[in-house]
Amino acid sequence: IICLKYLLFLFNIFFWLAGGAVLAVGVWTLVEKSDYISLLNSSFYSASAYILISAGVIVIVTGIIGCCATLKEMRSLLVMYLVLLLCVFLLEIVAGVLAYINYQGLDEELRQNLKETMQQKYQQPGEESITQAVDKLQQEFKCCGSHNYSDWTDSLWIQEAKNSRLVPDSCCKTPSELCGSRNHPSNIYRVEGGCITKLED
Repeated sequence: IICLKYLLFLFNIFFWLAGGAVLAVGVWTLVEKSDYISLLNSSFYSASAYILISAGVIVIVTGIIGCCATLKEMRSLLVMYLVLLLCVFLLEIVAGVLAYINYQGLDEELRQNLKETMQQKYQQPGEESITQAVDKLQQEFKCCGSHNYSDWTDSLWIQEAKNSRLVPDSCCKTPSELCGSRNHPSNIYRVEGGCITKLED
């Protein structure tokens, strides 16, 4: 019995650490990737970050209750721990099934949302945060456009008469003023699949 007790205690410590890791990933997604979340124009990514945070907190609390229940051998805590473990298990099954069912449709929605955001909001009045996020995305991931550089052809900003660029300057391998006037492969990033594949990775 003592061996089982310590084995369960050890399991709870690993469970608690896993909860901390899930919580950390959720917080990291919100803090580090918040610019990119706004580009996707979809509530799914921000919702998934909050779900990760919530799941992490639930797992941490469950792990702590499990450790206390194991050490103190209190029946009420053990029952609560068992119920929480069952809830976590059921939530994981539901989340897995929903992710599997919605993956393809969501993937296409995100691809379309990123393309529309780039084409309709880049360099538009009141959309400075979108413009900065797109520039950061293209420079950081060394990509150009949602699917490829030709996405910019339909951009409101590119189509303006006063604009002589073919792509934003952030598409350039070495960004400089008006470098986006040339879309030659030696000058701009031509990543297969565009920025959306970089975000998905």
